[in-house]
Amino acid sequence: MKTGFLSLIALLAFAGNSVLCRLALLQGAIDPTGFTVIRLLSGMVVLMLILAINRGQAAESSASTGSWLAALSLFVYAAGFSFAYQSLDTATGALILFGVVQIAMVGSSVLSGHRPSSIQWLGLTIAIVGLLYLLLPDSNRPSLFGASLMAVAGVAWAVYSLLGQGSVNPVRTTAYNFLKALPFALLLLLLTWDTLQLSSNGVWLAIASGALTSGLGYAVWYAALRSLSTLNAAVVQLSVPIIAALGGLMFSHESISLRLAVATCLVLMGILLVMFPRMRRV
Repeated sequence: MKTGFLSLIALLAFAGNSVLCRLALLQGAIDPTGFTVIRLLSGMVVLMLILAINRGQAAESSASTGSWLAALSLFVYAAGFSFAYQSLDTATGALILFGVVQIAMVGSSVLSGHRPSSIQWLGLTIAIVGLLYLLLPDSNRPSLFGASLMAVAGVAWAVYSLLGQGSVNPVRTTAYNFLKALPFALLLLLLTWDTLQLSSNGVWLAIASGALTSGLGYAVWYAALRSLSTLNAAVVQLSVPIIAALGGLMFSHESISLRLAVATCLVLMGILLVMFPRMRRV
């Protein structure tokens, strides 16, 4: 029950990032650069506080202070995520991000020498078809520029995840990666200073995204992973785009189109098929 509760909190946090970012940008309360900088800064502060509270309980290693490459990947994800939500609704952005992350992870596995089975190739094809269907040209098609930015964010998050595999202390590694991502965020701030737009509401939404749904969310997720198998962790994450869609419906008053519903079903079904061989072995 504890693992299930922690998993639910973490999944709500992951979906909450999309809801908070879209809500802040939709209201014009903050610009994407400001949201990105504040999110990374507040996330770093919370994760460092968690480390300070748990000092002495965590294993130390030379790799536990993160890496500049992982930090760059984290920054690209956060910035692409924020700028994409200027033109994407909550559900569409979450689906593209989630779908691209999973497809990129499978692609990395193939490049490393793993040979997917026929059913895995079928699943991957269905997931890609679902994303392409979402982007078919008509009056309801989401912004291609926004979708491209979110796809870049998805690839960056997949790279970040791959770099973090096998970390002895993932919370510590994540905290230092947030810290090392700040110089990149500050450079972006200098380059886009003329377009900076801040309001108290936007700042609080960005702090909530960084401190609660990112910093605390990741810490809770890593705690849940201690009792979750890799397969179970992957399966439960299938709910994130659905939770994000419901959040957009509730808080941003966004509608869920038939096209989005069909695309979501195709992407999630495809990813389930990719996982099927592992599910059968278990």
